[in-house]
Amino acid sequence: MEQNPEKKEVAEMARIVLAAARTAPKGKGIDDIVTALADRKDMEDIATEMENIADEKSDGFQFLKRDAANVRQADAFIAIGVKHAEPLKLNCAACGFATCAEMKAQKRIEGDYAGPNCAFKNIDLGIAIGSAVAKAKDLCIDNRIMYSAGNAARSLGLVEADVVMGIPLSVSGKSPFFDRKWP
Repeated sequence: MEQNPEKKEVAEMARIVLAAARTAPKGKGIDDIVTALADRKDMEDIATEMENIADEKSDGFQFLKRDAANVRQADAFIAIGVKHAEPLKLNCAACGFATCAEMKAQKRIEGDYAGPNCAFKNIDLGIAIGSAVAKAKDLCIDNRIMYSAGNAARSLGLVEADVVMGIPLSVSGKSPFFDRKWP
């Protein structure tokens, strides 16, 4: 009899979680969501990049080192992002510009993320992430949505998207993401 086999299928369950992100509703039915599943080497690279970013940014960003430890503790790691190819042409001004054409004419700015971006694309990203973590919950997989890990994955070029969130996944007796200490 195989003892404690549950960790063997975490990568497959992660793919199911990503399927929930993919099938989440999108504005006007336009899908600009990007998903990724990291291997163990990618996870170590992401954790190391998080520590490097913490050192570069200094005060106020030491939480990235705590989050890096969580990535290393995780059994799997997924990233969900969005490419802002085209605004939805609703001229809603939620992006801060009067029209979609005005937003599109702006110079792109690179930081942790690239922008400006259509607010509806970011809403789509939020819905996709919510669907993913709800599916993880349904599968009894502990998880944590991390700006820090998504930023590191994007910085390394592991995810080709303008805005990325990382989600470490864990199948263990106690969630490593629950009672974390603030640095």
